[in-house]
Amino acid sequence: MPTIEYYYSAHSAYAYLGAKKLAQICTDHGCTLLHRPIYLSPVIEAAGSQPFAARTKAYADYFFGREIKRWAEFRGADMINFRPTHHDNPLTLPNGLIIAAAEAGAPVDKLSYEILRAHWVDDADHADAATLADLVSGLGLDADSLLTAAMSDPIQALHDTYTQEAIDRSVFGSPTYVLDGDMFYGQDRLELLEYALVKRSG
Repeated sequence: MPTIEYYYSAHSAYAYLGAKKLAQICTDHGCTLLHRPIYLSPVIEAAGSQPFAARTKAYADYFFGREIKRWAEFRGADMINFRPTHHDNPLTLPNGLIIAAAEAGAPVDKLSYEILRAHWVDDADHADAATLADLVSGLGLDADSLLTAAMSDPIQALHDTYTQEAIDRSVFGSPTYVLDGDMFYGQDRLELLEYALVKRSG
């Protein structure tokens, strides 16, 4: 069974845009998806990129504007037409929640998608515990248990480990998919990832 390692942050626009295509690929090819949420800024800076706050307005307008609109249309994804209000809020809780769900054997694919969707469709605050609790409860899961686990030392140690793994592997940003040690950066590489899986199956 193929395994895809999935490095991303819980507020990533392009992780959201690629989420349904990624799920389809995993279903079609029988893949195991390993969620590896990361602190994004240290990863992109370690790869030699500027932090987003230091980038030009023209870059931000393109990255959070025209390019997102194109891909949302192409992927058939609903999306707000502005940078989310709470986009710069910390990733510790939402990333930790995804990791906690994975460790508990909960339906992490669905939870991850709902967090990303809420941020990019509903302009939800990904760092707000009450907002996240509603998303967790909506999936029929124990919100109190998972939110407590999300901030626990073992889960946050995994969070740090995944971030360091991404740095060590020269991950450029979010989302990044790794198949058999081969890295595919960006949801615009999902079709190439799928092609690699077809080739792999012979």
